[in-house]
Amino acid sequence: MLVDSHCHLDFPELAARLPAIIDLMTSNGVGCAVCIGVTLEELPRVLALAEAWPPLLASVGVHPESTGVREPTVGELVELARHPRVIAIGETGLDYYWHKDAPEWQRERFRTHIRAARAAGKPLVVHTRDAGADTLRLMAEEGAGEAGGIMHCFTETWEVAAAALDQGFYLSMSGIVTFRKALTVREVAQRIPLDRLLVETDSPYLAPVPYRGKINQPGYVRHVAEEIAQLRGLRYEDVVDATTENFFRLFPEARTKVAQ
Repeated sequence: MLVDSHCHLDFPELAARLPAIIDLMTSNGVGCAVCIGVTLEELPRVLALAEAWPPLLASVGVHPESTGVREPTVGELVELARHPRVIAIGETGLDYYWHKDAPEWQRERFRTHIRAARAAGKPLVVHTRDAGADTLRLMAEEGAGEAGGIMHCFTETWEVAAAALDQGFYLSMSGIVTFRKALTVREVAQRIPLDRLLVETDSPYLAPVPYRGKINQPGYVRHVAEEIAQLRGLRYEDVVDATTENFFRLFPEARTKVAQ
């Protein structure tokens, strides 16, 4: 069984097609997908999907790109994380690509999520873009390694990857790894210790080859795993087994929740 560790099935491009999306997941051997929360206002629809579809789980958080939305408190995130289908805190982190002035509010929001993850005993889902040094610094300052988590859709250098691994985090590779010119991502995919590797789609974005440019969905995560297997000289089944076991090691409560 494969796991898509990060998707956004509540987004309009996908929400209207859930039965077909779940069918493709099943036919491609994808037994679980994590629907990621990006704002508190939109969280109810994420939770509704996870409640309605047994293969789906959820996270709670406010994305670093989100502005003009309700800011969470540590207590609020901890309480929301008690929902039986929520397994993680996030998506959180830093994004200096869209916020080039590196606003302090973004860093404070990230700190709030790390503190909530530690208090709730839930792993973090971390987004970092053009912000590797600050992301790692705040993770270290706030003790993010105590909660653990995923550096999702990893696109930073091997040096950033190694530092995140040193803090106990897993790295999740998306469809970008199938892009021939994504040399940095492909290098990282080859060098990650196999027991710290995860795969994802980030649906509806970043569809892998051969669907590049189209709307992505969790069933396509098999193409990510196939590419990683080829890059590393492994059998596809080896990557499936390793990434799925890694997911359940990081999220032990997910094993029984998916089966329910």
